[in-house]
Amino acid sequence: MQFALNIVQIIISVLLITSILLQQKGVGLGAAFGGSSNVYSTKRGVDKILFRATIVLAVLFFATAAANLLIQ
Repeated sequence: MQFALNIVQIIISVLLITSILLQQKGVGLGAAFGGSSNVYSTKRGVDKILFRATIVLAVLFFATAAANLLIQ
C-alpha cells in the first residue's frame, strides 16, 4: 500500500508541475518579466481548465501526502 501511494503521489506531483508550467501570463519573454499591459483579465477556455486542474491536483497531492503520513 505504501509503495502504491508513493507512485500515485509522484504521478500527481508531475501533473501538478506540468499544469503550473503551462499557465502563462502573456505571450513571449517580455511578458514573463512584467511586460504585459493587461493586469486584470478573466480566465477563458483552456486557461480556466488549467486553473481548476491545478487546484484539484494540489488538493489531491496534499491528500496523498496526509494519507502517506497516516500509513507510516
